[in-house]
Amino acid sequence: MAATEYALHDIVEMKKQHPCGVNRWEIIRVGMDIKIKCTGCNHLIMMPRREFNRKFKKVLEQAKKEEQD
Repeated sequence: MAATEYALHDIVEMKKQHPCGVNRWEIIRVGMDIKIKCTGCNHLIMMPRREFNRKFKKVLEQAKKEEQD
């Protein structure tokens, strides 16, 4: 796995979906911990980067260049 396949404000898919039935998450914070927001119910989850990398499946949408700046 590459060091960083994802970036801030990307929409990602995890291995397991959220109980609300949606499997689309927006990355809100990137650092030692990763904070993601469910796009269905806006629930926030913060987890260590190592745990996130284990549960991460793929990037669905990459953030626009203007949002990253």
